[in-house]
Parts: sequence; C-alpha cells; structure tokens
Amino acid sequence: MIITNARLIFADGIRGGLELVVEEGKIAEVREQTPAGGEDVINLDGNYVAAGFIDLHLHGALDRDTMEASAEAFQAICDFHASGGTTSLLLTTATAPIDNVIDVLNAVRDCTQRRARRSRATAQIAGVHIEGPFISKAKCGAQREEFIQDPSPDAVRQLLEHADMIKRVTIAPELPGALEAIENFDARGISISGGHSNAWDEDARAAFDRGMRSVTHTFNCMSSAHRRGIYRVGGLLEFALSEPQISCELIADGHHVSATLMKMLYRGKGARGICLVTDATAGAGLPEGSRFLLFGRDCVVENGACLLADRSGLAGSAARMIDLVRTLIHAAEVPLHEAVTMATENPARAIGVETKGRLAVGADADFVVLSPELDVLRTFSGGEEIFSLEKNRIIRRPHASFDP
Repeated sequence: MIITNARLIFADGIRGGLELVVEEGKIAEVREQTPAGGEDVINLDGNYVAAGFIDLHLHGALDRDTMEASAEAFQAICDFHASGGTTSLLLTTATAPIDNVIDVLNAVRDCTQRRARRSRATAQIAGVHIEGPFISKAKCGAQREEFIQDPSPDAVRQLLEHADMIKRVTIAPELPGALEAIENFDARGISISGGHSNAWDEDARAAFDRGMRSVTHTFNCMSSAHRRGIYRVGGLLEFALSEPQISCELIADGHHVSATLMKMLYRGKGARGICLVTDATAGAGLPEGSRFLLFGRDCVVENGACLLADRSGLAGSAARMIDLVRTLIHAAEVPLHEAVTMATENPARAIGVETKGRLAVGADADFVVLSPELDVLRTFSGGEEIFSLEKNRIIRRPHASFDP
C-alpha cells in the first residue's frame, strides 16, 4: 500500500511531496512522491498524515469502563477512541481492591493473546496503566478514598505477577513503602508516574532517584509550592517543571487546565516534555446530561466535561486525542507538529515502545489522516483501516476484534 499526496507531520515540521510505502503492517519506505497509480495507492488529496496517537491514560468511553474487565467493554473503548485518531492506548484502572485490578490485567491478557493468534497486525491495546490504589487520600480527586492503600510488599508482589501487562503505574511518592515499590516496578521495565500526590519536593526527588520519570495529569491532584514552617517548599508540580528528565501528562481538554497553565507548561517543558492524555472516562461519547459510573461513583456529562454527580469535581474527561491536539493549538498557540509530537513520539518514548509514534522506516504502520480543520478522516492500525469518517463507522478487521 502506498499513501500519497499528503502532508506528513514529523517531530521537526510538516513536509509535502512525500509518500509512505506500507508492507506487512510496517512502514517500509518514506520517499519522494511518485506518479505511480493502482488499487494499492491511497491518494489523500493533500490532507495531513500523522503517526497514530498514543493515549497513556484512558479509562473508558460510551458508558463502558476498563474496570468492567470485559472484552466487550474494551472493544467499545477502542472503537470510540479510534475515531479520535488513537491507535495505541493504555487501559487505565481506577482505585479499587487489588483483586479487581488483577481481574482487569487477566482480561487484557486474554484479549491480546486472542488478537495475536488472529492477526499479525498491531492491536490498539498496548497494556495497562495502574492508577491507584497507591495514591494520597489528600489528593484522591474522583477516586474512591475507601480503596486507597499504601504500596505494601504483598500488594506490589501481586501486581508484579502480571508485569507483562502493566506498562505504567501512578503512585504517590510520599506513601510508606512507595520508594521500594518504585524500585521494584522500575526493575521490571514499568513506567513510574508520580500522581494523586501530596509529596514535598524531597519526596519527589527520592522517587526520581529510584526511577520515576513522569507525572500524572499535571496540575491536577498534585502538590504545589506551599509553606512548611517559615519556608516555602516546592511540591510534585514544581519538581516536575524543574527536572528535564520528567515527562508531564497533560489533559488539554479545555476543562482540566486553563490556557495560561497550558502555556506555562509548554514554555517550561518544551515540546518533548509533555504527553497528551485524555483521562477519558465512561462519559466520553455520551450525550449532554448523560449519567455514568466511575467504579461506583455517580457522574454526569455536562458542558462537554465529565463531572461527579454532585458537581464537586471533574471525573476524567469526555475527550478524544484529536480534541486535545486542537485545544492545545488554539488555546496555547502550540504549532501543529509539536502538538502531534506530544500525542505520538513522546508517549511512545515514555513507555519504551520503539516501533510506534513515528512516521519512519521500520515503525508500525499506525497513522491518522487529518483534514486542514483537524478532523480525523481515517485511522489506520498496522496498515489496516479501523476508522473512516466518510463511512461514518468503525471498520472491524480481525485484528480489531476481541470476539473469540
């Protein structure tokens, strides 16, 4: 398959006059455009092509939630987010008893193993992000406080028995046992993200020294500079802003973070220091006024946001990745190619996935076709189309089905 007559979005800019050659689910060539035609040539009429978006933090969509631990729920979530250009995602858990979290890990393993047997093409699910229960009660946000626990050696051991499915863990560095847990997770190649945390600056530094290289939904549910005695001391936020090796998640949905804060983060971290994440919950894709649950908490969709039903706080987002890209461009004046980098190459690097997030020879043929208005026109995973706006539907392929 040849993808031609498109403007390709790279980390350093946008270039026309090039085309992609796809063979066996991989990008085989990125070359000068040729006049060749045929049924294997897809002419994109000058639209943009970006690497497929990678969402590191995503709970659900369409009234379905990762915590259901079911193939049907996972399918609905993947399908909805394909319409926003997402070709890889980490199904994200909520704060819950460890047994419920392990149910999710087992269900994801079962689904990915089925897909591996059915097709060589790449699945959308890249693994699981464990968000909770190792978080601070003072910064729990919409998470259920009654299930929060310290990262005891036994709880960590239970999770590490499923390390093959875990790509990322959010943990509050100040909790008893957190530093040892961070070391153990890092030793198994799991990305560590500080979040839902009331850490002081020195807590964050200690976690960094043991392997933490990311923070979860920057500005939301994290400590910031405040007084300790007569002194002003930084929190997790300031540590993340000041440490070049820390990657910052950002929910750029227009609700979680103001334009000024987005600009501040962009100026402080630069294009390579930010990973866009949706933190989408089951309310994503539902009509205005819809009710849904976040692991037992009543929530509502209102004014394009997901809220706790009592309106006391946000409950994740209703966004897709393309919505974040557009918001970042319009609200924070970030160039298109840099916003796309935050949705592709940066998250791939954060979880050590070398074959994704780039339009480069040898990378997986995961890409998204965007109009000049930044609407998602088509989404491809492993070289096969999984969403088409023109057809207004998800295109089910063997590799995009969890059905046995």
